[in-house]
Amino acid sequence: MSDAVPEPEPRPESEEAEPGARPDTGYEPAAPAPLDVPRAPTGNAEVDARLARLADADHLATDGHVEVYEDVHRGLRDALTALDARPGPPGRPGPPSPSSPYDRRS
Repeated sequence: MSDAVPEPEPRPESEEAEPGARPDTGYEPAAPAPLDVPRAPTGNAEVDARLARLADADHLATDGHVEVYEDVHRGLRDALTALDARPGPPGRPGPPSPSSPYDRRS
């Protein structure tokens, strides 16, 4: 039994790749195809426009989807933040606070 590690066999010149180059794995990604996911209108024009942007991913390779999804997510988050910042309609007045027994006069 030997503790020596065998030397790797040298590769032929044609198989040597440039530094930083990706090896050819023979994998071909699928062509872009529409997902045909139905999108129902929300009634909010800003949100509907952001959701319609998702259709842009249908024409991109998978690695291009991230940019579209992040853009849509950012826009939806901004729309929700804007809703929180807007003053809402005036609320109904609550019930009167209980009065002190000392406030009642007979």
